[in-house]
Amino acid sequence: MSKKQIDFENVLKHIYSELNKEVHRGQVASYIPELENVNPRHFGIHLRPIDDSPVGVGDFCTPFSIQSISKVLSLAYALKLLGADVWKRVGVDPTHEPFNFLSLTEKGNGIPNNPFVNAGAMVVSDMLYSHLEYPEREFLNFVRNLSNDSSIDYNKKVYTSEKANGHRNHATASLLKSLNNLDNDVEQVLDFYYLQCSLSMSCEQLSKSFYFLMNGGKNIVDHEFLSPSQIKRLNAIMLTCGFYNDVGGFAFNVGLPAKSGVGGGIIAVHPGKYCIAAWSPGLNEKGNSLLGIKALEMFTTETELSIF
Repeated sequence: MSKKQIDFENVLKHIYSELNKEVHRGQVASYIPELENVNPRHFGIHLRPIDDSPVGVGDFCTPFSIQSISKVLSLAYALKLLGADVWKRVGVDPTHEPFNFLSLTEKGNGIPNNPFVNAGAMVVSDMLYSHLEYPEREFLNFVRNLSNDSSIDYNKKVYTSEKANGHRNHATASLLKSLNNLDNDVEQVLDFYYLQCSLSMSCEQLSKSFYFLMNGGKNIVDHEFLSPSQIKRLNAIMLTCGFYNDVGGFAFNVGLPAKSGVGGGIIAVHPGKYCIAAWSPGLNEKGNSLLGIKALEMFTTETELSIF
C-alpha cells in the first residue's frame, strides 16, 4: 500500500474509536504521586507525515508529563555539544532488566548499558550540566528551538513530586559517583534530571519536537540540529533500547524506533516518512502505555508503514 493511497485521518479516527471503547486501560503510575492524579480516560494520537498534513484525534492537544521521553532530547543535546565523546561514558546496548535496576550501574563498572536507563540518563545529564552555564534554561531553550514552540515548559509540580520520591534514583546517582562516572554534585545532577523528566508536552508538541529524527537531523522549520550520521545512531538506540525490557515486543508488534515514558506517552519515528505520538496514562505491567502500544500496532498494521 503506497503512502499516497492512505487516508490518515480515517485510519486514526478508526483506531481511536476502537480503542476508546476499552475498559481495561492499565494502571496509572503511582510511584510519582503527581502522576497518579491524571485522569486514566485520557487518550490521544497525533501523526506528522513528512510530506502531508498533520492529523490528530482525541486528547492530542492536552499536555502531559513526558518523563523518560525527555531522555532522547537530552541525548540529542549532548551529541550536539560533545559528539562521539558521549559514548566514552555510556554504552549502546539493550538490557533485559527494568530501567531503574541498580545492578545495571555496577555491572558495567559505572558505564550504564545505554542512555535511556535511569543511570545512563543521569550520566548524560551530568555531561550537560558540566557544559552548560545555565542548564535549566539552556536545555529548555534547546527543546523549544527543536520544536519551534516557545510554549513548552517544565511542570514544577511534577518535578517537586518526583524529587520528593526519588530515593532509588538517589542511590543510582550515588553509585555512579562512587564509580567515578559523575563529575558534578549528586544533588545538582538529580535536580537537573528531574527537571528534564518534568517537561510537559502534548502529542502534537511531541511530534513537532521529534520531527528532526525523521528528517535527517533538520527540525520542523528545516534548521539542522544533528548530522544524518548522528540521527542514524539515535534512531537505532530508540529501536533497541527505547522500551527497556519490552523492546523486543515493541519492535515485533509495532516495528518503529520509539521511546516511552511513565506519564503514558509514546513517540515513534519512521525515518523519512512520519513521526507519531500517542498518549494514554494507563500502563501495562512493564510500565508502558497500554492503549498507546495498541494504537501504534494498529497504525503500522493497517497502513503497512513500519520500518520492516
